Amino acid sequence: MGIFSSLSKALCNYSIYKSSNSKLALLRCMSNVPENTVYGGPKPQNHEQRVTLTHLRQKHKKGEPITMVTAYDYPSAVHLDTAGIDICLVGDSAAMVVHGYDTTLPITLDEMLVHCRAVARGARRPLLVGDLPFGSYESDTHQAVDTAVRILKEGGMDAIKLEGGAPSRITAAKAIVEAGIAVMGHVGLTPQAISVLGGFRPQGRNINSAVKVLVYHDLLGMLQHPHHAKVTPRFCKQYAHVGDVINKALLEYRAEVMNGVFPSSTHSPYKIGAADVDGFMKALEKMGLGDAASAAAVAAEKIEAKKEQYERKHEL
Repeated sequence: MGIFSSLSKALCNYSIYKSSNSKLALLRCMSNVPENTVYGGPKPQNHEQRVTLTHLRQKHKKGEPITMVTAYDYPSAVHLDTAGIDICLVGDSAAMVVHGYDTTLPITLDEMLVHCRAVARGARRPLLVGDLPFGSYESDTHQAVDTAVRILKEGGMDAIKLEGGAPSRITAAKAIVEAGIAVMGHVGLTPQAISVLGGFRPQGRNINSAVKVLVYHDLLGMLQHPHHAKVTPRFCKQYAHVGDVINKALLEYRAEVMNGVFPSSTHSPYKIGAADVDGFMKALEKMGLGDAASAAAVAAEKIEAKKEQYERKHEL
């Protein structure tokens, strides 16, 4: 008891300090999470900063446009957050644009939860909506509610989305709402119905109050392969050509590595002294690896020569 008493007193004395503005603040003690970190996990939701259903209703009532874009990981979520997007959908379209499937059908609930958690760590402002993947809510209302609960509890989402307007989907949506979970409907282009519709065919074109959601990769022009171009919806406007920028950067990187330009001295802060290099070569020789030592020395000389040749060429 004496040890715990002393420890308690020490912690009390250490954990409270008086700040410059005379307010008391608590120091973070006995934590394995760094105090200042980018990847510190989900932050507490602030109703004054987070977009809520009330905010969306007010915008709709005033006739103000509502913005909605998908995100699938921490970086894309941070981009949406910075841009002030109203709604962030963690869509099952991740199956196609992230995992490389031809349709949205293969992605599982566990895979969706990974995407949801990553997005929840990066987006503080938007209303977060998690997609119910195909096969996770169609059996009955109990399955639908259980899946929706997992999306909120394990995925950190604010609401869920499910596809279609069939009576069974309406029944599922009603049960989920009665469980205290907000539901976003999905009409228009419904990829989960590809088997019934015989392809990606938009439905429900006359819903005037619908919000159009753009896929992050489509909006930014990140993918250029033929399949993706074939299935990109006609309603999506491409605001950038990020894929071209990425391809150009990768090609430049490869060219510089092949020509011995990268890494240059600027990007090689860790130096090996001549004495250390000589010692390394002698150690290889003692181990009976003289040929390897000679080959390493020749390779180093070739790299330097190629680098000098490349630099002279580009100076001209």
